[in-house]
Amino acid sequence: MLPASYQTIAAGVLLAGGALACLAGYRLFKAVLAVFGAILGGLAASSLIGESTPALMVGAAIGGAVVGALIMLAAYFVGVALVGAGLGAGAVHLIYSQLPGDPHPFLVVLAAVGGALLATWLQRYVIIISTALGGAWTMVVGAAALRGAPEAMKAAAEGDVWVAYPMNPAPGESWVLWAFLALGAVGTLVQVRVTAGDAGRMTARKKK
Repeated sequence: MLPASYQTIAAGVLLAGGALACLAGYRLFKAVLAVFGAILGGLAASSLIGESTPALMVGAAIGGAVVGALIMLAAYFVGVALVGAGLGAGAVHLIYSQLPGDPHPFLVVLAAVGGALLATWLQRYVIIISTALGGAWTMVVGAAALRGAPEAMKAAAEGDVWVAYPMNPAPGESWVLWAFLALGAVGTLVQVRVTAGDAGRMTARKKK
């Protein structure tokens, strides 16, 4: 969470980072890892600070972002497996966000392990699809924040903070799922036909 006055800035970062991942995730995989590490680190660190200390909350978000980006960059060589694990765990949480109750921890771990193994086996295509879908969902979260989802606005008004709900940014609004699927499909197509294709051809020429 962040002070409510930072909602627009944070939403803009989510939109920009999501677009980068969605349209050029394979070609700029290291940058995408750093951006998502920064986003996750910032959100996690700021959520540990009380609402009464906004300056400390912002400082924690910045520090968490730096640490998160560094961790993801350090894990670059196992980044594909981490992306697969995150995609598997995220898929379980996304499914259960439409159902009553929470997923069993064993199911989340199993999905993460399966995603990591699958990502290692089908590296190129998993990176393309996962970054396209992850970027698309991040763009949806940012768009919901800019649009002012009622639940987020209510939370901001009550505590003077902006709270990110990354797995369920706009409850009860049907546009979220369709926008996510459409953006994910467009991002996958753009990467396969343009950005990832160019990167693949450049790599092939270097090997020759």
